[in-house]
Amino acid sequence: MDRRNFMKTTLAGAALLSANPKSLVPSQRSNTNAKIALIKHDNRKLAVNQLLNMIDFPSPQGKPVFIKPNFNTADPFPGSTHNETLDQLIREFKERGSQSISVGDRSGPQPTGEVLKNKGIIRMSEKLGFKVRNFSELPEQEWIHFNPKRSHWKNGFYLASPAVNSPYLVATHCLKTHQYGGIFTLSLKLTVGMVPKRLMRELHSSPKMRSMIAELNQPFQPKLLIMDGVEAFVDGGPMTGTRKQANVFLAGSDRVAMDAVGVAILKELGSNSAIMEKKIFEQEQIERAARLGIGISHPEKIELIANDPTSIAYTKKIKEILLKG
Repeated sequence: MDRRNFMKTTLAGAALLSANPKSLVPSQRSNTNAKIALIKHDNRKLAVNQLLNMIDFPSPQGKPVFIKPNFNTADPFPGSTHNETLDQLIREFKERGSQSISVGDRSGPQPTGEVLKNKGIIRMSEKLGFKVRNFSELPEQEWIHFNPKRSHWKNGFYLASPAVNSPYLVATHCLKTHQYGGIFTLSLKLTVGMVPKRLMRELHSSPKMRSMIAELNQPFQPKLLIMDGVEAFVDGGPMTGTRKQANVFLAGSDRVAMDAVGVAILKELGSNSAIMEKKIFEQEQIERAARLGIGISHPEKIELIANDPTSIAYTKKIKEILLKG
């Protein structure tokens, strides 16, 4: 695509979103519940396999699958996605007949290429046969501009087209707090890795950072979300922090519901005051995303699914925290 056509496409997308900021993502505000599968386990291979058998999600048969991990840095899990979780996800989607698989992200402050190398992702791609996309190396035409109405972004934002335009997007995040203004970094904040690094100064300097994070999620809808919570940062984060063993995995497709359950788990573990002293649906990331129709708007609409006694008992505890806030 040449620059002229790229700008025409960009302006058309911006105009569409300005007229109707929810036009590119189906609203989750309905009478249907957001189903979140939960399993208590510390075995990543087993947990991912069971989650994908528990949750109802579209078939990837014959489709190119794009996996967006948490590769902000190469710090050990939960500072970044655990390679075992990524490995198992890739194997699962290969077995389900995906046409191809790509994995991509934009890191920071560490250079993306350095993170991919230090985490062994290039070697993994050669072993498992998937494509690696370094968003820091994307040409101009592969960044898509969006400017939703009433956005807190001064001139809108750009998202990496390999992820946002993927016909089958899967996102996998960790369970952790965020000490630099985000409060927590779960599925909604994962989208920051789809934004060019040049916009990070605007994001990090804004008092509306958490609303801006939510707004990034308007133009697209993942097919599946997976959370690896074998360990969690209950304070600090996103690179290093105070660790607690959680041994919990989540799967679903509603980002508001996933983040609400994730924050409820942080509350159950015992976290910092920013988590413990604020109601879940009053957290700015969640509140803004719910208002925009990115996901469900009330905790009553979250349906937790489990299939073993330990996990079932834990879902009851988490549901109580969700309803209490």
